[in-house]
Amino acid sequence: MDSKELQSAYELPLYAMRDVCLVRGKGSKVWDDQGNEYIDCATGNGVVNVGHCNEQIVKAITEQAQTLLTCAGAFYNDKRAELLAKLIEISPDSLTKAFLCNSGTESVEAALKFARLSTGRTEIVSLMRGFHGRTFGALSATFNPKYKKDFAPLVPGFSHAPLNKIEKLAEKVSNETAAVILEVIQGEGGVNLADSDYLKEVQALCQERGALLIVDEVQTGFGRTGKMFACEHYDLRPDMITLAKAIAGGVPMGAVLCSDRISVSFGKHGTTFGGNPLACAAALASISYLQSNDLPVQAAQNGTYFMDRLREIDSPKIREVRGLGLMVAVELKEKATPYLKALMDKGILALPAGPTVLRFLPPLTISKGELDSVVVALGQVLS
Repeated sequence: MDSKELQSAYELPLYAMRDVCLVRGKGSKVWDDQGNEYIDCATGNGVVNVGHCNEQIVKAITEQAQTLLTCAGAFYNDKRAELLAKLIEISPDSLTKAFLCNSGTESVEAALKFARLSTGRTEIVSLMRGFHGRTFGALSATFNPKYKKDFAPLVPGFSHAPLNKIEKLAEKVSNETAAVILEVIQGEGGVNLADSDYLKEVQALCQERGALLIVDEVQTGFGRTGKMFACEHYDLRPDMITLAKAIAGGVPMGAVLCSDRISVSFGKHGTTFGGNPLACAAALASISYLQSNDLPVQAAQNGTYFMDRLREIDSPKIREVRGLGLMVAVELKEKATPYLKALMDKGILALPAGPTVLRFLPPLTISKGELDSVVVALGQVLS
């Protein structure tokens, strides 16, 4: 059996598989087992912000793998200490502590627990079309019924309000609300941008009613939108930020950044692998590369260029081009899946974001020439 047959034989069928086996990556490109080359605008669902097989990260992983792979949370560790300090250094100044874990959904689960523990309240309000993960707490905060319908009953105490409608949110937030959790840009839900005034009103509402504000930056973090974190575009001062995806350049990792309003104590939460030295070394190398190469600035500039070029495509099938930095969506007037397949045939990997949206999350290192190739290919498949 070849790799595709072998994987199909033994893996649970949880994914809508594409007929390609990726075996190698470098920078903005990946190659399959037949030698075909692709410009990667999927990047493991927005993970590879610093490019595939970034040399700085490979070096850090190699050196750490030869030194110490794992270290339980009850012991101090040099790489963990260094990363914790770095995360607080680069985060909004409302945040002073961090919890390290392994994934985005774990970071959301931890934030929800910390919210209930710190406030003594039980209710959580999230937004319609938001996506926060697939474990029970994160899934309860997620809106889309298709992810939830087979797993009821979920965690009680969750409700949802529409994006950019502060009066609807105000109806949900009460003196029993532990936290409001939201994405500044709803990635999985369609690359929907929150309005600046709305976000300021959400923050004021949370402060007025004693609820915590959790900003989910699992997809938007680490330069993707043109700032290190998307909430910095709006001068938000969240009580928690959830992180994962691009934090460690491709190595699985997550984190929750917390303000002084978060109060936890021994034994209330934990993790076996969270904050392991290997992931911490990779994260330190990734953040260093982001900073030394000004990748958030590059993402802002190239994102504007990319969206301008996409808007030049003359096709009646396009409803809207939107995004921030290199988090870009092309909303179509018809189903997106056939065009994702057609793009792959032309050497471009992209993602869906709902039934009619093409989502592009290229490495922040991508060149203008490579973005031009993406635009040309999209124009051809839409013609």
